[in-house]
Amino acid sequence: MRSKGTKTIAENRKARHEYFVLEAFEAGIELVGTEVKSIRQGGVNLKDSWCSIDKGELFIKGMHISPYEKGNIFNRDPLRVRKLLMHRREINKLYGTIKQDGLTLIPLSIYFKDSKVKLQLGLCKGKKLYDKRADAAKRDAKREIDRNIKARNQ
Repeated sequence: MRSKGTKTIAENRKARHEYFVLEAFEAGIELVGTEVKSIRQGGVNLKDSWCSIDKGELFIKGMHISPYEKGNIFNRDPLRVRKLLMHRREINKLYGTIKQDGLTLIPLSIYFKDSKVKLQLGLCKGKKLYDKRADAAKRDAKREIDRNIKARNQ
């Protein structure tokens, strides 16, 4: 019996720091067997990855999947370009939005959904330096408030 539900494997925390995530999408990913085994062991890194649309197809670039140690000749290049699986309508809609508004597609997380590997894509807009500073100030203020509340309750 295969496991049901979702299990997050890796998250791109840097993406939420560098970009405003306007909308999130789910896409399948085309992998070979040894890559899936490596992902099950947590050997994936989304840090410097991005997505692009070429000739009506969606691809992820810069995603690092570590070679499976027992994979020998079946291992592929860890940084190879991988095809993402979405409906043609969704890809065309994304392509129009990206070209018109100057947005970008960034992978947010990779997870198992009922034994299939899925990727969460974010339609993102880049943050300016002052936006990052404002977010950091909000986070620090919230942390300080939580500290004071906890100290007062004890």
